[in-house]
Amino acid sequence: MNRWQNLWRFIPLFGLMMLLLTGCGDNTISALKPRGPVARDQLFLMELSFGIMILVVVVVFLIYFYVLIRFRKKKGDKDIIPKQVEGDHVLEIIWTVIPIILLLILAVPTVKYTFSTLQDYRNDKDAVHVKVTAHAFWWQFEYPDLGIATAQDLVIPTGKKIALEIGSADVKHAFWVPSLGGKMDTNSATKNVFYLQADEVDTFKGKCAELCGASHALMDFKVKSLAQADFDKWVAKMKTPATIPADAQRGEQVFKDNCLACHAVNAQGLGAGPNLNGFASRELVAGILPHNDDSLRQWIHDPQSVKPGNSMPTLGLKDDQINDVIKYLNSLK
Repeated sequence: MNRWQNLWRFIPLFGLMMLLLTGCGDNTISALKPRGPVARDQLFLMELSFGIMILVVVVVFLIYFYVLIRFRKKKGDKDIIPKQVEGDHVLEIIWTVIPIILLLILAVPTVKYTFSTLQDYRNDKDAVHVKVTAHAFWWQFEYPDLGIATAQDLVIPTGKKIALEIGSADVKHAFWVPSLGGKMDTNSATKNVFYLQADEVDTFKGKCAELCGASHALMDFKVKSLAQADFDKWVAKMKTPATIPADAQRGEQVFKDNCLACHAVNAQGLGAGPNLNGFASRELVAGILPHNDDSLRQWIHDPQSVKPGNSMPTLGLKDDQINDVIKYLNSLK
């Protein structure tokens, strides 16, 4: 019994630690630190609703303590029933109208910003159109106007609207980049449309925000915002075929024999697996592992140990074949 009583002493400590830990985190994945106009509008709505709730709580508690002090029972008071306010039309109007006003203050900007976020910029010549397709458990990004496709890294120009057309190849997922705005469900039957925009050059982390299977927590991606000139260079490089060195050509053949049925390695190829064009320039393997030979070896040898439930089969390649494929993949710059 004493042991359980002693545990109560730790509750204030746990509360303090939780309060301090709320300040920890990654600036590139925080909805409270917006880095684009959509995220700023959404933060404004959060602050507005929070401010209204705080106002209501403060007013209610002020009235509560005022009544406790002003109408407390004093020495010598007789036990009498307080004055009843039933039928007081003035009071009834006041406590009916005030909540309606507060709801309108919250509802009007919510409706405004919701519809503005969902504007369709796909036909806007100044916007960049990107088709996003969610797979279990990776992301495909297709730029139909630019004639390129890639995976895991959504590269965008800074300061431009990115018109997103979002769908799913299998189950329901949810596209979310907290620092830039979101989130939006992905469905297999319909396409959802909204837009994002980055204010500055940086890399932002994205997540799947819908429980979608065994590796839902590992379904990460990145958004890289580049200056317009650098973005144009990236597009040009994506369209330029990679030069395969002589020591990687054997791995290229192994790749063609075992992987090409699912993975494209050209500018706009789409398949059951991610487009690996420019793969050597990516920072992560399978979206979660650091980009090095050991990570590649682990992924090719046993992909289920990295992302359980993913659709990549175990190829059964020998060690020397895996090493050859790694050389080839590292040449796709």
